[in-house]
Amino acid sequence: MIRTVRQFRSFSRPVQLLVINQFTINLGFYMLIPYLAAHLSDGLGLATWLVGLILGVRNFSQQGMFLIGGTLADRLGYKPLIIAGCLLRTAGFALLGVVDSVPALVLASAATGFAGALFNPAVRAYLSHDAGDRRVEAFALFNVFYQAGILLGPLVGMVLTGVAFQLTCFVSAAVFAALTILQARALPQRKAQRTDSAADTKQSVLTDWRTAFSNGSFVMFSVAMIGSYVLSFQVYLALPLEARRLAGEGLPGTATVAALFAVSGILAIAGQVRITAWCKRRWEPGRCLMVGLLLMSAAFLPPLITAGSPSAAESLSPAEILVRAIPLLLSAALLALGQVIVFPFEMETIVTLAGNRLVATYYGLYNTVCGVGIMAGNLLTGSALDIARSSGFAMLPWLGMAVIGLCCAAGISTLERTSRLSAVPQPAQS
Repeated sequence: MIRTVRQFRSFSRPVQLLVINQFTINLGFYMLIPYLAAHLSDGLGLATWLVGLILGVRNFSQQGMFLIGGTLADRLGYKPLIIAGCLLRTAGFALLGVVDSVPALVLASAATGFAGALFNPAVRAYLSHDAGDRRVEAFALFNVFYQAGILLGPLVGMVLTGVAFQLTCFVSAAVFAALTILQARALPQRKAQRTDSAADTKQSVLTDWRTAFSNGSFVMFSVAMIGSYVLSFQVYLALPLEARRLAGEGLPGTATVAALFAVSGILAIAGQVRITAWCKRRWEPGRCLMVGLLLMSAAFLPPLITAGSPSAAESLSPAEILVRAIPLLLSAALLALGQVIVFPFEMETIVTLAGNRLVATYYGLYNTVCGVGIMAGNLLTGSALDIARSSGFAMLPWLGMAVIGLCCAAGISTLERTSRLSAVPQPAQS
């Protein structure tokens, strides 16, 4: 942690503010979102399909709108979009605490999602702009604060929701309101680099999008990385479901799931800066991405040990639960280690492929592509888990996810071998 503090102090004030803001954004977000489904179903008594609809609207309004947010950031500047996103999320979270009708809940959910689409590409583009040649180190530091917010947010939310869900909403809204004020006062304005031609600075939005979509290296990189996001998301889907199956419902299952998140978060917080520096000294970005993806692939091999085990009985002792949980904990650790290696070099590669221009647009398009991949991947993963249990071939989902990781690594290897990870795009002509 001393090394992390030193690295934090070595950056400029805007970079320091951005990483602190990201911690606070995740703190405010994750203190509420994990408890929203229970509030909608148990607190408000909504049907399961309505809960799914409201949560789906939030996800789509973020993942589906990243390209819009990135484009606006490149045209209006990064600071206005960051402030607008925080302000919109303030309103959305406050609204969730006071409404109970379905239309109002859908509106509030859409607002919280679109807020993320506004500030996420802008924050990453701003960070890459101010970090300069130290982008990899800056994104490593960014991920430390990012993961710290994810780790602490649900704990704060659990305490607040124990009093009242409405209290959680209002505290979360207050966090984003404070962020809005802080960034309006302290964050310098930054604008995107475009092209050297004065005429090109007036090019249309469609031309900007055509520039990104016609960048073959970037598109291939985005497609190759989709699988990494599908694998990363399994810490929220496949691993918790398997943990509850092996440890049982109630406290044992909840404690096992909490341990998975703790292992993942603590490894990222404690090791990110040191691991990134070690990788950067030894390998090029493409090789770092491959190593990280191979580790993410390997993360789904340990669950094969217990995949065929029967579901937990009520009579399991703590020692038996621990033995059953060890492969899943190892899986979470390997998955987190792979993500720790991949993330800074992934963010750096996007900037490189963008030619350091229209960076927010590229981040927005990248997140949109990966968001679509996550939705499709979750559908396939859920189906695979159901089929595996009904057919008696319990290893199927885990083998499938390991293969996905190998395919991602092979894709990145091909792009690196053909020098496609260092290509600089040419601006599209209108």
